[in-house]
Amino acid sequence: MTVRVGLAQVATPRDAAAAARVATDAVEACADDGAHLVVLPEYASAFDPRGTGPGDAQELDGPFLTGLRRVARDRSVDVFAGVTLTLPGEQRASNAVVHVRADGTLGGDYRKVHLFDAFGQRESDRLAPGDPAAPPLVVDVGGLRLGVLTCFDLRFPESARRLVDAGAEAIVVPAAWAAGPGKVEQWTVLARARALENVAWLVAVGMAGRGVCGTSLVVDPVGAVVERLGLGPAHVVVDLDPARVADARRRNPALELRRYEVRPR
Repeated sequence: MTVRVGLAQVATPRDAAAAARVATDAVEACADDGAHLVVLPEYASAFDPRGTGPGDAQELDGPFLTGLRRVARDRSVDVFAGVTLTLPGEQRASNAVVHVRADGTLGGDYRKVHLFDAFGQRESDRLAPGDPAAPPLVVDVGGLRLGVLTCFDLRFPESARRLVDAGAEAIVVPAAWAAGPGKVEQWTVLARARALENVAWLVAVGMAGRGVCGTSLVVDPVGAVVERLGLGPAHVVVDLDPARVADARRRNPALELRRYEVRPR
């Protein structure tokens, strides 16, 4: 059975109420096109290209996720969404991807491990990193096992390999990939590499708008780009077949032939 995944490439505003409407509308649009799962980008709950931080954070039971849980339940779709969450006792916030099940319950969350302290940016000034030893977030949707990374994590191959070791057949990467010279090419090369080396689907959903470069894409288990969006807001629904992963791994047993393992430090 294939799983229909909706890539919701939205331009999220800074205003939290407006961001919630944008996200809900995108989930509805993907559901109308038959999606079983919708992926929203990083910072879908509010985005400031100058730096999203504690002032934009919400609780897990805050208005953004409450609305997302409602639309997921009403439309019977799973959702992954990047959300900035408050951290008790911390001045910084948490950059998280939250899984909302099709029944409206929360299925777990991943806290971004590799913060974007590069290219002149300092995400760690505003956000606290996730625990690299925390259990990986891998969930089953319609018989397909999906693991989750966030944006800058894409540059660290061991992060994706850890998800595959935990059973992932597809890797989902919500992002707000910063714009700049060569950045779209880097995003594309890294996405293709993570899919190819792990013999897995790769679903990378980028934020559209000022300061970021959109270009959401789906890469198949042999590294071929099967869908790509442009720079602006858009959505598309793509069928992911677990059988293609099994077939590719039979023909290329690279995961079985490797001689090193991944351990958090």
